Amino acid sequence: MTEPSNPQSPLQVCRADYGNPVHAAAIVQLLDAYAQDPAGGGKPLSDFAKTHLVRELAARPHAFSVLAFSGDKAVGLVNCIEGFSTFACRPLVNIHDVAVLPGHRGQRVGEKMLALVDEISRERGACKLTLEVLQGNRSAIKLYERIGFAGYQLDPAMGQAQFFQKWLD
Repeated sequence: MTEPSNPQSPLQVCRADYGNPVHAAAIVQLLDAYAQDPAGGGKPLSDFAKTHLVRELAARPHAFSVLAFSGDKAVGLVNCIEGFSTFACRPLVNIHDVAVLPGHRGQRVGEKMLALVDEISRERGACKLTLEVLQGNRSAIKLYERIGFAGYQLDPAMGQAQFFQKWLD
């Protein structure tokens, strides 16, 4: 699962089709690999998530995913959920997951997937992309800054926004 890509297999990036069994399996496999990575929490997806994830994404018209394949091997995934900016009165797209298999990192797989996310988001009329990243994930931060992301703030005197969560169950 972490072997380097074959130089004979060019990278293909596409919008995932939740009804395509190959894409569905790739989404679950890649998200599970990401969940087990220290940047993803270090624990595998639950059996419930593995069984229901793609069906639940497909049931949400505001969700979309992007996949990267090296030959016939799925090597990258981005899951996105459309939200809404009240200040701009336009949609925004939250990049919820960015996952690249370890053996394929450093090859601009994430950058290529995020370029397609940008394109899809513009087609949807989104005003911006948002994402969260752990402070210790330096390679991801470097990627995001290189392609134009920056910390969120309105007034520098008020500082940068922080990401909070509250589990409901």
